Amino acid sequence: MDHFNAFRPKHDLEEFSLSRQELFDNPTARVPICLVLDCSGSMWGEPISELNKGIQLFMKAIRQDDIAAHSAEIAVVSFGDEEPKCELNFTSIGNQAIPFLTASGRTPMGAAVKMGLDMLEKRKKMYSTTGVDYYQPWLVLMTDGAPTDDITLAAERSSELANAKKLTVFPIGVGSAADLQTLAKFSPRRTPVRLKGLNFSAFFEWLSKSVIAVSQSTIGESVKLPEAKGWGEL
Repeated sequence: MDHFNAFRPKHDLEEFSLSRQELFDNPTARVPICLVLDCSGSMWGEPISELNKGIQLFMKAIRQDDIAAHSAEIAVVSFGDEEPKCELNFTSIGNQAIPFLTASGRTPMGAAVKMGLDMLEKRKKMYSTTGVDYYQPWLVLMTDGAPTDDITLAAERSSELANAKKLTVFPIGVGSAADLQTLAKFSPRRTPVRLKGLNFSAFFEWLSKSVIAVSQSTIGESVKLPEAKGWGEL
């Protein structure tokens, strides 16, 4: 066992080995996407129901595209209660169960973004160790309110990566109470967008088309994403 793995718990080693083997078996350049999603108590009821429908639509659309199914890798971090939770970790999308999110608790947005960035960084290192190329990582941050923890370090880290063109951030506000000024602190290059009503499905349909467009491009190529129609307002 090498030094890098010497102190990993057994279940983490098994997950690491499986994930690394998938990269060896499928060396297609990857598009890593981390969804960081507000699941606080204010999302209870119709909002969380529509969010779940949107995630299902997104993952099914990716699976149905031959290129994106081999290229896109999706992780999901939820934030509610006191701490964020990894709902879905990076691996082959064909091996992933679509998560079912529930709403409760507070809004630890800073901790959730940190977790998402850590997961993306870990995945990038695995790409490097297995010789797999990757497109610029994406982080989708959706919230219907304001954070209940300190976002300073997470926002600075996200902004630095975005400004260095090492991360694309999609900041999405849900409902009239969403704090777009706070979302903007995570995203110096893309203006936060407020979702029209609870039109999560339209947003995730757009996101899936955007992922498919990138997966069909050459790494480093400038890709024009589909026009954001029907789901957002500045």
